[in-house]
Amino acid sequence: QVQLVESGGGLVQAGGSLRLSCVASGSISGFNTMGWYRQAPDNQRELVAAITSLGRTNYADSAKGRFTISRDYAKNIVYLQMNSLKPEDTGVYSCAYKRSLDASFYDADYWGKGTLVTVSS
Repeated sequence: QVQLVESGGGLVQAGGSLRLSCVASGSISGFNTMGWYRQAPDNQRELVAAITSLGRTNYADSAKGRFTISRDYAKNIVYLQMNSLKPEDTGVYSCAYKRSLDASFYDADYWGKGTLVTVSS
């Protein structure tokens, strides 16, 4: 089992920044992928960004140039730095973990409970 705990969400004005953090604990495998999904009201969950344990990254088109995903491998933490936020970035951001190297991150093995990000116009 892997437990994921997110933090860093909140209310921010358009154009502002937030940094999300997710701490993974439990049975962490050597090769893995961690990332962030977003679910806006009345929308499907969508991948925002992913990063493998070898450092390969993948971003949604909407996140490219504004968001940066990174990891602290020693502490099993994944970060999502979000800059130039827009109202359409609003949603619940969930951390996810997969027991393999898969930057596409179409699915995951474990999920956090999520943290709410609200961007006001």
